[in-house]
Amino acid sequence: MSAHSSVPSSSAQSFPAQLTDQIGEPSPEWFTEFFTELPNEFWRRVATPEMTAADIDFVETRLGLAPGSRIVDVPCGSGRHSLALAERGHRVTGVDLSAEAIEHARRAAAAAGTAVEFVLGDMREIAPSGSFDAAVCLGNSFGYLTPAQTAEFVRSLAAAVRPGGGLVLDFGATAESVLPGFTGEARVMRTGDITAEATVDYDVARSRMLSRYRFTRGDEVLDTTAVHHVYTCGHIGDLLDAAGFTDIGRHSDPDGTPYRLGAGRLLVTARRALPPAGSSGPQRVVDTESSRS
Repeated sequence: MSAHSSVPSSSAQSFPAQLTDQIGEPSPEWFTEFFTELPNEFWRRVATPEMTAADIDFVETRLGLAPGSRIVDVPCGSGRHSLALAERGHRVTGVDLSAEAIEHARRAAAAAGTAVEFVLGDMREIAPSGSFDAAVCLGNSFGYLTPAQTAEFVRSLAAAVRPGGGLVLDFGATAESVLPGFTGEARVMRTGDITAEATVDYDVARSRMLSRYRFTRGDEVLDTTAVHHVYTCGHIGDLLDAAGFTDIGRHSDPDGTPYRLGAGRLLVTARRALPPAGSSGPQRVVDTESSRS
């Protein structure tokens, strides 16, 4: 589930950009507490069926998915992409750490009569089966983890996907996207009876954005902070290459527009490398361990 939305503000007030290394320190595990019912419900309302369909069209087309492909969606949030993929005939496993989101996804699947395996778990602990035809990380979740944890996550994706299998990463916090013209402008976003006020600081010492949210619904108020670590396109490519992915493509829109400086979104496609010709030995499986106790 995304903690950085591009939803147009219903009202907004500009403030000077805060570029500092003295920002109050959120927990590295902030995402274990952030995604409760109120933020989750806000983003469930924001994401339209048309947005979801466009993302799934991109995944199917760019990865050339065969009918009935086995796909892991991680983190899957409230399951909108997992459900859409399953409705198109794919076999889908969705993994997320938010108990509220997983329960919502399971209820939605049951109501729709759609078969999806939803698993409550850490995105770094995907089973290293090497059997998935594709992995997807959609909704701008890629930058949640620290750099070391992100490398661990990419290795876990490689261990889950079969040789030749595909990958799609969705990321709105590349340096090429967020730094040109960064202002830290405050935003006010509303959907129904939920209002989200957000201010963004850029931590230059650690190359990350800290988005401070106030969610309100009636008398309910929630103040919370989300973190997006900022990577360059080149760094993301290096992470994928080191984990055993190849054939890396970069797009700025589900219609396949090439990614360019200042684009608001990066969609990365890649494939797990095939074994060398003539090789009959077993593929290396990366063993990952969660740093979470």
